[in-house]
Amino acid sequence: MDMTDTATGEPGSLDFSRCYTAVRSRDRRFDGVFYTAVRTTGIYCRPSCPARTPASANVSFHRTAAAAQTAGYRACKRCLPDATPGSPDWDVAATVAGRAMHLIGDGVVDREGVEGLASRLGYTSRHLSRLLTSELGAGPLALARTQRAQTARALVESTTLGLTDVAFAAGFSSVRQFNETMQEVYAATPSELRGRRVPASTTPGAIALRIAVRTPFSGSTLLRFLADRAVPGIEVAEVRPDGTGWYARTLDLPHGPGTARVDLADEDGPGTAYVDLRLALDDLRDTTAALARVRLLLDADADPVAVDEHLGADPALAGLVAARPGLRVPGHVEGTELAVRAVLGQQVTVVAARTAAARLVASRGRAISTGTDGLTHLFPDAATVAAMDPEDFRMPRARGRALIGLSAALAAGDLVLDRGPDRAEVRTALLALPGIGPWTADYIALRALGHPDIWLPSDVGVRNALRAHPDVDPAQWSPWRSYALLHLWTSLSDPPRPPLPDHRGE
Repeated sequence: MDMTDTATGEPGSLDFSRCYTAVRSRDRRFDGVFYTAVRTTGIYCRPSCPARTPASANVSFHRTAAAAQTAGYRACKRCLPDATPGSPDWDVAATVAGRAMHLIGDGVVDREGVEGLASRLGYTSRHLSRLLTSELGAGPLALARTQRAQTARALVESTTLGLTDVAFAAGFSSVRQFNETMQEVYAATPSELRGRRVPASTTPGAIALRIAVRTPFSGSTLLRFLADRAVPGIEVAEVRPDGTGWYARTLDLPHGPGTARVDLADEDGPGTAYVDLRLALDDLRDTTAALARVRLLLDADADPVAVDEHLGADPALAGLVAARPGLRVPGHVEGTELAVRAVLGQQVTVVAARTAAARLVASRGRAISTGTDGLTHLFPDAATVAAMDPEDFRMPRARGRALIGLSAALAAGDLVLDRGPDRAEVRTALLALPGIGPWTADYIALRALGHPDIWLPSDVGVRNALRAHPDVDPAQWSPWRSYALLHLWTSLSDPPRPPLPDHRGE
């Protein structure tokens, strides 16, 4: 799905011919990868917009919706270009720009400003602005403004929240700023976007939204993976006989706790499907962060067509890919929680790891009231786990010390497990901690950092799954080896588990 102009080699440059070909064919796979701006109408669209294809002389292409808006274009009311999955390039290349987009999506600019975003990425704010403008066509403030507008439009059109509540839930600092931005971006007031619908009474903090995903989407496999690992107190799931169902969990968000529930099923097309999401938040300002974290959980920005075509070309994987088209790599809503659970799961079964996590939640988690049966706690934060005694855990003492050392590094900020830091640097920092070996570090990268090209050669499940293909070379599956892993794991009746040999304390 790379649309970069290899002739120029300039960051952020798009190949005009490739982009225009995608627009003429209305190829839905490129929705969210780039945007088409039309000079004669002053609007920008997604590549699959059903309107008549504009003449090539009248169009320009932009990496982001913010870039098109910065150039003076407003969003098309017909194709709603902002209601698309994000670019898969953000996770594949994991450049500074891609990592910045994830943090902006999580609301970092709204909470910490451009300085906070730049600090997380290890740059000065001025240099970061230059870099993002060069690669994405817009600076961090413009990108954050577009994010707020997109969240606000979704809330206006799909919820019964009052418009004032929408303004602050989307991250705007005032109702006036909200009204002016919506008018500029969508050429309509919030009231006009909502139409004649009158907000009805609703549960405080309850929001119903939809998350766009590219198809095919193997929602049933994702649901089974999450349900098998659901920790009592913080997660609940229901899997129906036909494979459909739902998954819900608690969320520890910047301004307070919340819950999220997603309904999951297989989706085959055409191009884009939508996953129903229900949020219940103590503070509506956490809407953007909650939405972003659930998107990461669902691997919503993946390009399943490219992944399946690449992996399906190998005879060792062809049958698995055909059986589960659109398989996703399950992400996570909180890197700290995932890391702690990864260490709890070292050298034990999935069931045993879930039991250990449940004990930790019951003894050290923060009790909250959610109104959802089974959701009673937040997972304990890193500082809480770091303050425990190794003997508090029902595991070998060395592993308990490893867990406390990891938590101490997370609590001190020496280790950050969101999508912001460089992946290689995170891996190096993890391996420097006692008791953290390659399997654990790479499993954390797989799910917490969203790395699409992780391979676990020492994993017992992987070895078992590849017994019939002893000569296969996993390197040929790059850059999608994480998806190959999930296919292999899913093909086994026994869930994945870490290697049995000792690897730096694992």
